[in-house]
Amino acid sequence: MKKLEGQLVSAGMKIGIVASRFNDFIVNHLVAGAEDCFVRHGGKSDDLTLALVPGAFEIPLTAQKMAESGKYDAVVCLGAVIRGATPHFDMVANESAKGIAQAAMKSGIPVLNGILTTDSIEQAVERAGTKAGNKGADAMISAIEMINLNKVL
Repeated sequence: MKKLEGQLVSAGMKIGIVASRFNDFIVNHLVAGAEDCFVRHGGKSDDLTLALVPGAFEIPLTAQKMAESGKYDAVVCLGAVIRGATPHFDMVANESAKGIAQAAMKSGIPVLNGILTTDSIEQAVERAGTKAGNKGADAMISAIEMINLNKVL
């Protein structure tokens, strides 16, 4: 059986990052984790482009535009949707995830969902670089692997 797998080397890659300004006290840590991961795997910080949008609901449109521009090998989407007292959380979480998946399918390049969807601020903090690691770095590692896998497919 022939096995295809993406390598974890980011040298020479160009990656777009779309990040929400809403809950930026969390999202800034996700962005920093993504950048650190990219550089640690051989990429240059100058090969990352950060687009800031108002909230998670606005991420998919910008991600799709970046993905279809031909300037990037992948797009990493970062945000934090924290449950409140209304059903607004469910709508934003579901629609942003659906839009990100559609952007990947339409563009044909990896568009990674690194949007936290948590029940509390404490859970978000845990996933932005404390107890549960940094989900921005996790999304970036997936982007690097998928870019390299797509090269051998």
